[in-house]
Amino acid sequence: MDCPVVRKFLSLGGDCAEEQEKKGLEKSVKKMNEILSKSSCHKQANKNSHFSLVEVEIINAKTKQKMCTLERVGNTVGISVLKELFQKKYPQFYTSRQSFRLEPRGKSLKDNDTLADLNLTNECILYFKDLGPQVGWSTVFYCEYAGPLLLYLLFYIRLPFIYGSEYAFKPSEHQVVQIAALCHTIHYAKRLLETKFVHRFSHGTMPIANIFRNSVYYWGFAAWMSYFINHPLYTPPCYGDTQIYTGLAIFIFCELGNLSIHLAFKSLRPAGSTKRQIPKPTMNPFTLMFNLVSCPNYTYEAGSWIGFALMTQTVVGLLFAIVGFMQMAQWALGKHRNYRKEFPDYPRTRKAIVPFIL
Repeated sequence: MDCPVVRKFLSLGGDCAEEQEKKGLEKSVKKMNEILSKSSCHKQANKNSHFSLVEVEIINAKTKQKMCTLERVGNTVGISVLKELFQKKYPQFYTSRQSFRLEPRGKSLKDNDTLADLNLTNECILYFKDLGPQVGWSTVFYCEYAGPLLLYLLFYIRLPFIYGSEYAFKPSEHQVVQIAALCHTIHYAKRLLETKFVHRFSHGTMPIANIFRNSVYYWGFAAWMSYFINHPLYTPPCYGDTQIYTGLAIFIFCELGNLSIHLAFKSLRPAGSTKRQIPKPTMNPFTLMFNLVSCPNYTYEAGSWIGFALMTQTVVGLLFAIVGFMQMAQWALGKHRNYRKEFPDYPRTRKAIVPFIL
């Protein structure tokens, strides 16, 4: 049956089908172009990053003997990834115990260093050093500071076996002895609280042997100072209250300064980060010391113990201040060098620990 209406309807249906097919084809072509575009970008990115797989040969830095080969390692991975791969082969060497370097006696590589950054291609060699059993920094600090806090007070209350039963549990009547015990207690209590709530460590661990070495230093000097300051034969400073309160003022000023610097350091490093920035003064006036030295925390720390030695007028107190300053000066000089090396725009007028001098 030849009907014009039917023919027109069929014609319209055919046109719609053809139109639909054309749109579908256009969509397919567009999608294919997107895929090709992404593929091209991906290839270009790989070309720019110069990605490659390398073999990393691990040599014992001490014995110079080959330990293993890490195969098919991407040159864009960091040293931290290599440590994890190495631990799978040597489970006893957990990541914090490992140190990799380019030379047997070279400097330890950072965890975020990549093989590409170190210009290591194809077959490369890294030297491994065992750092020994590790322990957390906070654990070390707790041991270092809890000991002096308790030891000093044992001499202060005069246990019977220290000065004899005649003076047992009879603290000295000299006011300076009471003040010294309070200052010493506040100092180490502050340190314990800072370890818990303020300090952020760039390195998670240190060799466990450091606990014993550091504890001998802090515990030994605390007991030595306390023995003489709390001794029944101890005599107050020559210049009386003037000397005592001058030393006390220096101690308090420097303790507040030390705390202020630690809080400033905390604000420079976000939690869980190892990011480093140039330390600068904050709204706290104690932090103005940053304009003069790189490590004002050590400057204030040394000042605290100088004030304590002046206040108590003891040779041991002065010796502790001198030895402490020498050690902190060494640390400060090292950090000062690192700051200047890491930051090209680091202020050249700053000294390490002593304004205008050192």
